[in-house]
This record gives sequence, C-alpha cells and structure tokens, in this order.
Amino acid sequence: MTPPKLSFILLAITSAICMGTIGTLARFAALPAEHITFYRLFLGALCLLVYMLASSKRSQILHKPGKRTLINGAMLAGFMFFYIQAMNYTSMANAVMLIYLAPLVSAVFAHFIFKERLAFANVLIIAIALLGFAMMMQFSVANSGNKKEILGLFYGVLSLLTYSAFMLINRKPDKSTPYQSTLVQLVTGALCLLPLMLASRPEISANQALWLLAIGIIPGFIAILCAVKALRNLPAVTFGTLAYVEPVAVVCFAWFLFAETLNLLQLTGCTLIILAGIAQGVLMQRAGSKAGPGVTLTDKASSPSA
Repeated sequence: MTPPKLSFILLAITSAICMGTIGTLARFAALPAEHITFYRLFLGALCLLVYMLASSKRSQILHKPGKRTLINGAMLAGFMFFYIQAMNYTSMANAVMLIYLAPLVSAVFAHFIFKERLAFANVLIIAIALLGFAMMMQFSVANSGNKKEILGLFYGVLSLLTYSAFMLINRKPDKSTPYQSTLVQLVTGALCLLPLMLASRPEISANQALWLLAIGIIPGFIAILCAVKALRNLPAVTFGTLAYVEPVAVVCFAWFLFAETLNLLQLTGCTLIILAGIAQGVLMQRAGSKAGPGVTLTDKASSPSA
C-alpha cells in the first residue's frame, strides 16, 4: 500500500489544530454559546459556498439533500452548542475529553442498535477510556465542589451524546458528496440555532465581531475544508489518529492562555483517553477491512474533527 503523502497528513493536523481553537476563540468573543455556534456554522457554510462556486464543485451545490443529512445537521449544531456551553462552566480539557469519548460510546450504542458485537478488546478499550476520564475528574464527580462544575459536565455529556448520535447516523452510506453533505449540514445547523440567537440579542462590539469572523473562518471553514481533503486521501485509522492532535491542542491552549493546568493524574487520564480512541480506530479499521470494500467518506469521518 502506498504511504500517505505528507501534504495530506499536514492537512489532517491543520484541521485538528483549527478545530481546537474554538474554545479559545469562544472565550475571547465572550458571547452566548448559541451566537458563537450559529456564526461558526453560518460563516463556515458561506465560506464553503464561495469556495465551491470558485472551484469545479459549483455543479454540486444545487441538489436534494437526504433526510439523514438534515438530521445530522441538527446533531452537528447540538454537539457544537453543548460543547461550547460545557467550556463556559468547566475546564476546556474536561469538555474536549468528553467529546473524544464519543467514538467509544457510539460503539456501545452500535452493539445494541446495529447488533455490532463488541469484542473483548473493544470492552477493554472502553474501560480504559472510562478510567482515563475518572482520572481526569480525579475520581470525583465535581472536583471543584460547586454547581458550576456539575453543570459544565452535564453540558459535556449532552455534547457527547449528540456527537455519538451524529456518528451513528453517519454509519450508512450517503449518495451526496462530502462537499454537499458538509454544506447542507452547516446550513441546517445554523437554521436550527437561528431562533435561539434571535431570542437573545446582546450588543456585539467591533472586537467581538472580529472574533466571530475568526470563528467562522478558522474552526468553521478551514478546519472542515482541510478535513474533507484529508479524508479523501488518508486511511480512516490515519485520519482518526491525527485527529487526536485536537485535544492535545486544546489542553495546550488552555494551559498557555488561561492557566488551566493539569496535574499528573489528569495528564495520565488524558493520555489513556487518547490512546483508547486511537486503539478503537485501529480495531474499527481492521473490522472494516475484513468486511470488504464499500467504506465511504462518511464512514471515515469518525472523529470530532470531521
């Protein structure tokens, strides 16, 4: 098998780092989660539309989207909104590590919904990931001992569940191209959040508007475009492994910019979650290879960065 080109590996890493900037940019924007998520989706869709118009993809814009694509747009809005809400109440590290439990949680749901039996190795990996998150929490539901931390974890769990649903819906192949499904999901997600955004209309300063623009361009457009291009050329396990640059980036941003430090126990927990996620990706890739051809790009998009 031909090894993946360095340029596609760099695209996957760029996508992961850009995705990891959302927490930092959201804190600088200092606006409600519904506004941040709306502009991330809306401006991301606008940038993608301009890109498709300016490239050979313009013929793909007008099409009839499938029901699952529309539902996934709502799930996309949900997990992004709850993820930002979680970071408003708990640490960025806690929020991102909860999101990265989604591939493992979706495997458990698939065991019951799609009858995809979990092997002993899968169960062991899930147990390791849960141990890792318990270490992140320092074996306490809310290590800070206040309601704010518990609320943050609650929103984090909601982001985990909505992203798991997003992944499960994506299990079946879709007729639309990656650009088509991405555009529809971004627009659908923005429309889902529009009523919430209109219900609360805080005054947006020029400085905040610039942060919103950065949110729409960096984690909203550049991250997704790089992910789509990388997914076209990288094996699923390679892309899934590189996607774990995102939680590392989030922890680094939180450390350097907001002084959110982690102790040795929490760092060990982060490492266990990341290794468990990578191992789960390897097992899924092997299972897919044994099942034969027919894996689509949506099947590959099994990490939060996608």
